[in-house]
Amino acid sequence: MPPSRADIEDFEFLNLAVLRGMCSSPAETRVLPSGDTIVQLQLTTRSAGGTVSVPVAVREPAAWVEGIDAGARVVVVGTVRRRFFRAGGATASRVEVDAELVARAGDRRRASAARRKAEALLDALEGPFG
Repeated sequence: MPPSRADIEDFEFLNLAVLRGMCSSPAETRVLPSGDTIVQLQLTTRSAGGTVSVPVAVREPAAWVEGIDAGARVVVVGTVRRRFFRAGGATASRVEVDAELVARAGDRRRASAARRKAEALLDALEGPFG
């Protein structure tokens, strides 16, 4: 049976992605029709399950993010989203991490800020993660 409206309203939702990995290609900067700038990264992460390539979108990035090169190690905090777009006359979609914070892995101050941001979001939850 699907959840009731009351169940949904009482439930604390969380969409949080925390990644630490290496860029497998240089950052790609695009200017959207709206005039917004977006940088796309391909971040490679490793875990016991193997290696995974994760697409990351950074909206209105800091200047240094546009210059990220292959091999750079970064920490990303953001949310997972599915973006729809038109390609070749058809609707297509892509799942990516929408970055809220990007830090060089060696930058302790920014990496600590990323960790604090993720911990604050988790601490705000009530239930199995709180």
